[in-house]
Amino acid sequence: MFTVKPLPSVEERDEALVVGLFEGANSWSGLAGEYDARLGGRLSELQKEGDISAKRGRIATVHPFLPMGAKRLYFVGLGKKEELTFERLREVFGKLFRALKQAKRTKAAVALDTFTTEAVDGNEAAHALAEAYHLATYEFPGYKQKKSQPDYQLESLIVYTAAEAAEIEASLFVGSVYGKATNSARTLVNTPGNLLTASDLADYAVKLANRYDFDYEVLEKEDMERLGMGALLAVNQGSKQPPKLIVLKYQGKDEWEDVIALVGKGVTFDTGGYCLKPRDSMVDMKTDMAGAAAVLGAMEAIGELRPEQNVLAVIPATDNMISGEAFKPDDVITSLSGKTIEVKNTGAEGRLILADAVTYAKQHGASYIIDVATLTGGVIVALGTDKTGAMTNNEELFEQLLEASMETGEFIWRLPITENDRERVRSSKIADLNNSPGREGHAIMGGAFIGEFAEDTPWVHLDIAGTAATKKDGDLGPAGATGVMVRTLTAFVERFE
Repeated sequence: MFTVKPLPSVEERDEALVVGLFEGANSWSGLAGEYDARLGGRLSELQKEGDISAKRGRIATVHPFLPMGAKRLYFVGLGKKEELTFERLREVFGKLFRALKQAKRTKAAVALDTFTTEAVDGNEAAHALAEAYHLATYEFPGYKQKKSQPDYQLESLIVYTAAEAAEIEASLFVGSVYGKATNSARTLVNTPGNLLTASDLADYAVKLANRYDFDYEVLEKEDMERLGMGALLAVNQGSKQPPKLIVLKYQGKDEWEDVIALVGKGVTFDTGGYCLKPRDSMVDMKTDMAGAAAVLGAMEAIGELRPEQNVLAVIPATDNMISGEAFKPDDVITSLSGKTIEVKNTGAEGRLILADAVTYAKQHGASYIIDVATLTGGVIVALGTDKTGAMTNNEELFEQLLEASMETGEFIWRLPITENDRERVRSSKIADLNNSPGREGHAIMGGAFIGEFAEDTPWVHLDIAGTAATKKDGDLGPAGATGVMVRTLTAFVERFE
């Protein structure tokens, strides 16, 4: 896909050559200047007339009609040089690749050095380029009958640079891994619930394990009954589909110590159970396994990058349905930890299955736990649809995760857990815990409940209910699943200390 080459001459015959332009700088220098000179200053005239713009995100196409050189020139506006960041550059590249796709280009070349600054070097630009390509051109294949017209894909992208080719190639590889793994998560989340059951999710995880030589374990219903996973089993009671507890182990160190556990909520469809959701709230509940998808996407990236860390993935998988066997409000269940839970809301099922998963992760040596879940509508009320809510019992662990999220551009915002919140979760008169002690601070109640099972183990909870999917097309992908937290979890694991 990507080929790194030294800087070209203006004689190089490219189908489409992409050049970055900054505001307030001498745009017509280097390769762009050579083309401008060959065209008698016509390019700089077009910029003065507004047909070519250096404003961030503006893309202009020029056909030089020269006997040699690029057949088409794409000029990409980057805004002010001092304001360019990795995240902004990735968005600009996303807009570029969507434009190339719409124009049905199958080959292109990018003058990478025209996109760099003191703050964003060639390696970061290469990472942004590769990641943006995969994110921006993603499409869920869907289930429509195939179109008769051919599907145009960018098959070859030459990256021209004066930098060391091996370093740029390495950055392109890492960016591609981040983008592809995010797209894998997107596809899982976009898949309808009837086509992605807990068993299907387990099969996917096993294939991943075989591809990357992970150790794995899939607990069946009878295993859970033997172990006493009463919380996960309760949620599954109303379903014809058997539950699965999926475990993947990546050992990047000689000893199984300092283990990072990634725990993902895998509710493949959520009706709300007997606390039945209204129709509008039930539509798109196929996305309720986005936490599991984020963990599986991160494990894909970890399998490719092979960091020197120990990582444990635990995914409790089931749907939440209604039948004569389904669990009910006022039921009392016993979790794997031994703690009893009074069920006040069958629609607050994610925290129940995560309770057993977190306990199981601890039993398998987890030193640190990060759980990811589409847990509450309350986090959307609090933070909107562009911010992931976070809760923690450990400042240092949270700070490392926050740094990773800032690096990847996946915004997270911390919500507090106070002793009063813990007391509310423990407010049941007949059991140790209450799974839904009221609407006030609902997102915090969900996190505080899971924290009761993390106990003293350093832990961060990520509520992605608002960020797991989007209703709008964007520069980095279409409407639908976002694959949120795949890149943050990967970056966190890679840089964890």
